[in-house]
Formats: sequence, C-alpha cells, structure tokens
Amino acid sequence: MCLAVPLKVVSIEGNTAQAEIEGVKRTIRIDFIKDVNVGDYVIVHAGFAIEKLKEEDAIENLRLIKEVTDALK
Repeated sequence: MCLAVPLKVVSIEGNTAQAEIEGVKRTIRIDFIKDVNVGDYVIVHAGFAIEKLKEEDAIENLRLIKEVTDALK
C-alpha cells in the first residue's frame, strides 16, 4: 500500500525543496509541478511532489490521517 502525504514547502533550491509536517523536514523533488512556492502545500509520494493543495484541504487531509492512525492505536 502506498500513501501520499501533504507537506508544506519551507525552502526551494532548484528542483528540490525542503518540506515539513509537524516539525519533521524532508527533502523532496518538485520536478512534476510548476510554480511551487515557499508556503505551498504539496502531496508527496516516494519523495516527489505530485500535486499542489489548498491549505485548508491539506489541513483537513492531515486531520483525517491523524484520526485513522489514532483509531489504530
């Protein structure tokens, strides 16, 4: 099973970016998306940003992921 996760872009250098979720930063590739800016939320799968999200959609998605993981505890 694969899971794509929303992350917030905090810095960009060329085709790579630093993105974070709850203080955990990851280096991601942004080759597949045009016009990515610092502050944007992106869906990340296997280290690649595959789609931009509106902030409210990203926050709702993260809330739902947390709800599922909490239910599995």
